[in-house]
Amino acid sequence: MRKTIHLVDDDAAVRHALGTFLASEGYTVKDYDCAETFLQSNDITSGILVLDQRMTGMTGLELQQELKKRKVDLPIIFITGHGNVALSVMAMKAGAMDFIEKPFSNEVLLSNVRQAFRRLESQQKELRRKTVILECYKTLTPREQEILAFIVEGISNKDLAERLQISNRTIEVHRSRIMRKMQAENLPDLVRMATLCGIG
Repeated sequence: MRKTIHLVDDDAAVRHALGTFLASEGYTVKDYDCAETFLQSNDITSGILVLDQRMTGMTGLELQQELKKRKVDLPIIFITGHGNVALSVMAMKAGAMDFIEKPFSNEVLLSNVRQAFRRLESQQKELRRKTVILECYKTLTPREQEILAFIVEGISNKDLAERLQISNRTIEVHRSRIMRKMQAENLPDLVRMATLCGIG
């Protein structure tokens, strides 16, 4: 499947040059002449974003903030002919992949694009894992969910039995069922799964 790059730059010549190059590398390139046009697109939740900072209307940083408000988490590579340290720091703190100044070589851009897609693939893999974990969590009984929360806190079977006023054996049975239902290989794996999804 071809990978999609959203290219947002108000300079038509830049869009044409970068779009032609990236397409020649096997990417699907969708270009936009401003941030507002990009936001009106029906397909802004997939792929990566190559974004000019200084544009007519909404700036690149403002678009980045708008995407965060909409909970759209695309890897972003900023390009600009007017870069400075302050803008770069702001962009990176807000989650941008990189901030590269014009003129830059095609090789520099391509390296950043490849890295951005690696990050995207990692994010998608983590999201799929979270989905599986949460579906498993839903199969737990309310009591098992309660005990899982205590397990994540590191409370021992003995202390947990005393707190819940049930036997150690009952705690062990619950833990065994939790491990099976959550498809956890061992206790550290179970804790990592719960932590990843904010369970407990």
